[in-house]
Amino acid sequence: MQNEKIKVLFVCVRNSFRSQMAEAILNHKYGGRFIAESAGLNKTNINPLAILAMKDYGLDIAGNSVDDVSDFFKEGRTYSYVITVCDRDAEKDCPLFPGVQQRINWRFEDPEAFTGTHEEKLRKAIDLRNQIEKKIDEFVDIIG
Repeated sequence: MQNEKIKVLFVCVRNSFRSQMAEAILNHKYGGRFIAESAGLNKTNINPLAILAMKDYGLDIAGNSVDDVSDFFKEGRTYSYVITVCDRDAEKDCPLFPGVQQRINWRFEDPEAFTGTHEEKLRKAIDLRNQIEKKIDEFVDIIG
């Protein structure tokens, strides 16, 4: 089907920061062509810095669900692309979804390792958000 949207799953360790941002940005900028979801290997709460960085971007992710990638797998969800946004060591625990056209790893710094004052950590979170947005733009350009 030509008009069917391309389904993308973003996965990170906790579904608390990087994958949440990627999901929100892809849906916001390219929702006409894509449907993005996100999940984690060990889900937790959305990091307050991620919420603030996305609020600065104009999107509110505070009410987003935090999901477990294993649940999506067990439900039989299918995706054209599964994109991990964590390091390769954590990525190896991600299940292999049937029918995936491509599995991609975008390695971004773990925001749990951010140090400094609240303002310095927020600046790092905004920088991370901008890196994720740039990678998403490049991804969309490549797919065409």
